[in-house]
Amino acid sequence: MAADNAYLMQFVDETSFYNRIVLSHLLPSNLWDPLPHFFQTWLRNYLAGTLLYFISGFLWCFYIYYLKLNVYLPKDAIPTRKSMLLQIYVAMKAMPWYTLLPTVSESMIERGWTKCYSRIGESSWILYFAYVAIYLVLVEFCIYWMHRELHDIKPLYKYLHATHHIYNKQNTLSPFAGLAFHPIDGILQASPHVMALFVVPIHFTTHIGLLFMEAIWTANIHDCIHGNIWPVMGAGYHTIHHTTYKHNYGHYTIWMDWMCATLRDPLLEEDDNKDSSKKAE
Repeated sequence: MAADNAYLMQFVDETSFYNRIVLSHLLPSNLWDPLPHFFQTWLRNYLAGTLLYFISGFLWCFYIYYLKLNVYLPKDAIPTRKSMLLQIYVAMKAMPWYTLLPTVSESMIERGWTKCYSRIGESSWILYFAYVAIYLVLVEFCIYWMHRELHDIKPLYKYLHATHHIYNKQNTLSPFAGLAFHPIDGILQASPHVMALFVVPIHFTTHIGLLFMEAIWTANIHDCIHGNIWPVMGAGYHTIHHTTYKHNYGHYTIWMDWMCATLRDPLLEEDDNKDSSKKAE
């Protein structure tokens, strides 16, 4: 029992270290130091998540809409400032709730309820990468079905997922739309990252990193630029999802959509549009 407690304290020490790193650079110590550990962790996740959202969103928008204007997107495909401000507003309303998810997952890890481990040296690099691969496959599978059911179950779509799908044209989508969800919707779609902790042994810091990388990934798949990197579920695929509502539910890759016959390729979409234009002429 003492050995188990000592091992679990490694997780507490690690989260406390991350709390100090973030909070001490952003807030006076008298505002956060007296808080209980759980609330310190939530505050760290909230501030870090908000910074990550704004920094990644602004840098990506600056690059694709200003530095590379008319290179990746024509001017009429760029969303209006009003659209982006609305997306930011929706995301910021949900951010306090989003960041409860990693806070709760860290709390469960600290209590020893999951299969998380603290140090890579506890297994081996081969097992580390094998576990990460299994974890990502499981997350991909669960997010696909979670996302699909948010469309197929009408009350879930109407009361939760429709908030995100008001952005249904290329000139209404932007990197800021990546987190513009109803908070329960956003938590449901990220929850596979937490559910996988009970099934797959995963390195603690890797889990936290992958959860926060979601902010960058979702910004990327809402920029409407088709990277055409097989088998990645890039923005070209996800833009089709926002316009047809019944294709390309996958998250990182196209595999689940391919297996479940919901895949629609953006290159084929372009060819179909060109053929339609020629017929119209």
